[in-house]
Amino acid sequence: MKTKLEPFEKGLDKLEGIVRELETGEKGLEDSLVLFEDGMKLAHQLSSRLEEAKHRVEVLIKEGEGKFRAEPRSEE
Repeated sequence: MKTKLEPFEKGLDKLEGIVRELETGEKGLEDSLVLFEDGMKLAHQLSSRLEEAKHRVEVLIKEGEGKFRAEPRSEE
């Protein structure tokens, strides 16, 4: 069963929250490292989703002439 992803914007909001929290400098080293790791994982997920969206747009543009065809997503 595939896990449903939260909306991209919600993930981006979470990442921005992590960055703001790290920028305050109020967290200790260990807590900051955990936040940093979480932020890096989230940034990677969001980047992958943007690349997938870019690919889908490129496929639609290549079809051109008003004929749009959606291709199935690759399961990586």
